[in-house]
Amino acid sequence: MASGYWSETDKPIRPGFYNRFKAIALSRIQQGKRGIIAMPVKANWGPVGTVISITSEKELITSFGDDVSYTAYRLGRLVLLGQPKELLLYRLADGNEKVSTITLKDTAEPSGDVLKINTKYPTTRKFNVTVRDNIVDSSKKDIILYDEATQIYSFTALSGTIQEMVESINSNEENLWINAEKIADGNGTLASILNQPLTGGNDGAAAITNDKYIDAMAAFEGVKFNGFVLDGIIDSALQTSVKSWVEKNRKNGKKIRAYAGGGLDETINEANAKSRSFNYEGFCYIGAVGGVLDGITYTPAETACYIAALGEGQSLKESLCNAKTIFNNVTKNLTDEEIKSSLQAGTMILRYDNGEVVVEDDVNTLKSYGTDQSETLGYLRAIKFIDAVDEDTSSTGNQKYIGKIGNDRTGQVAVLASLKQYFETLNDSGLIDSNFTVEIDEELQANAKNDEFFWMWDAKYINVMKRIYGTGYIR
Repeated sequence: MASGYWSETDKPIRPGFYNRFKAIALSRIQQGKRGIIAMPVKANWGPVGTVISITSEKELITSFGDDVSYTAYRLGRLVLLGQPKELLLYRLADGNEKVSTITLKDTAEPSGDVLKINTKYPTTRKFNVTVRDNIVDSSKKDIILYDEATQIYSFTALSGTIQEMVESINSNEENLWINAEKIADGNGTLASILNQPLTGGNDGAAAITNDKYIDAMAAFEGVKFNGFVLDGIIDSALQTSVKSWVEKNRKNGKKIRAYAGGGLDETINEANAKSRSFNYEGFCYIGAVGGVLDGITYTPAETACYIAALGEGQSLKESLCNAKTIFNNVTKNLTDEEIKSSLQAGTMILRYDNGEVVVEDDVNTLKSYGTDQSETLGYLRAIKFIDAVDEDTSSTGNQKYIGKIGNDRTGQVAVLASLKQYFETLNDSGLIDSNFTVEIDEELQANAKNDEFFWMWDAKYINVMKRIYGTGYIR
């Protein structure tokens, strides 16, 4: 069922529960399913062009490997350190990706090709195999699989026809690395080899273009997530495409937020210029300052991966303002004036403070406000707040009322009663003031069609305390 924004001049056609928001109203408490991060990545292992769910570093390594030269592990691990509920990864490839292979022969004279082994995924990993007689029964064969010099699996006591060996390999539930296929029956006995490499593989990571990222974004549209982040990409054109994509999705009711950043050499003035160019509540830009963790330096764009997870993983009562991070240090220290300029421009930055690295404030890039916007909307916590209200009321309305209740005063009062209970929960949790109202929008309802219901709410949003001013008197 549809949901999203509406206006008097652009009312949606589809049945659904639609909201519009003025700056005087924000809120929500129920945590719901928060903290799901989506990220396209480059990898030397794993399925290409498929959204894969990751919830632990072990799953990350199993699915995409642990090669730090690829963003799947290097930045996927960084996201997980931000402790999101879930990480969704999509492996990019440039069209040149290929699996690695080796062809095994039989013991006939002359020998012939009988069995082909392929890696499960496109890769340049240095797999090699040994085929040898089984120690217990020399009439059977063992195929030992290595990743470089490390033995990772042994297919033991293979026997029977070549087809039966193929089926034994492919049906092995513990086999995460190779597929086998029959070439010919041969004489039924595999020839022994020692540490012969699988060859011909290509990781498909050398020439990935922006359109591949666009494909990944389209794939993510079909799944539930909260935050989207690029894998360290600083390309301005791609970041602008991400902003447009987020705008489209948010307008259609998918309340996602994007995070991006710059390179190590980016100045605060350059970062602020980019933030001003984005100027959107659903887009956070981490600029000029990156994080350093255990001797590894991350660019601001890479640091954004962690910030996305940290921000989206917080409850709605928490804020990134002065939030402690995992980093040991920062790539540069900004002056007080530079920090002030970043906040005014909507650039999110890190700051080294008394042995800890913290987020200065939870600003998003919205700093030039429209008619129905206020300064409050320029902060991530407030946007998560209002997005959650939209998602919660739309979901409840669609499930309970759309197409199920009469559009008379009795039905309308029933809808309002449910919505009031929701806002009472927000008030009880200290997220909105007690003097909220939820009522029929009598002005708009007067001219409504017989299947339309207009409601309105007004609530005072309770922010976190960010600035404390004291006055001292000396006598």
